[in-house]
Amino acid sequence: MDVRKKILIVDDEQINLEFFDVMLSKLGFHVEKAENGLEALDRVRKFNPDLIILDNIMPKMSGWEVTKTLKNNPDYQAYKDIPIIMFSAMDDVKDKVEGFELGVDDYITKPYNFSEVLARIRAVLRNRELFSQIATREHQLVITEEINREMKSFLEACAASVKGIENAVNQIQIAEGKPVDPEKVSKMVELIKTSSQALKHHMAEMDAKIERAEKEKEKIKQHEIELKTLQSQFRKSLHQE
Repeated sequence: MDVRKKILIVDDEQINLEFFDVMLSKLGFHVEKAENGLEALDRVRKFNPDLIILDNIMPKMSGWEVTKTLKNNPDYQAYKDIPIIMFSAMDDVKDKVEGFELGVDDYITKPYNFSEVLARIRAVLRNRELFSQIATREHQLVITEEINREMKSFLEACAASVKGIENAVNQIQIAEGKPVDPEKVSKMVELIKTSSQALKHHMAEMDAKIERAEKEKEKIKQHEIELKTLQSQFRKSLHQE
């Protein structure tokens, strides 16, 4: 797992902010802090974290309100998939369920043990990475299906052009002892030109689409991990639940 992941810590208690800043920074994470919900939303835009550790009971805006804003407000559409670990002094099952329904990925009750918190951080980041890889592979399938559809359309266009030329040729078959009809020959030549231009246009479009697809696949490959690694990480994640 990339230990340089960016983590935003949101808590109105300064001692908690400093503690997590020191501990997580020592472990290689890039840490930003916010003292309330409104400040957290501002930090999200500027910092674009990989994970938010969010206290629930805060002045100005609660953790639940921050979560609702990130998950549902169109202005924060780009950040709605950032995973959230919620801290709270409450240990009520109903409150935890509500948090999960809002979109919280994990929920830790104060007082907490840092080893447990670190394990949950790593688990949430690992799970999000797994989901990202699944989405990446689905995107690859979509690109492949689009190219297949375009190729089929191109081949159908080729077949239609060839069929048109064949029909024109059949119409001007030279019968024994009969002169060739110049008008039919002219029409066939024009049809061949038109068909040739159409095929060239289809070929150019197909080539451009394949090139775009290849570039997109290269971008995907930069963030892709091998299937064996993905399976191994997924099994490890299940065993640690």
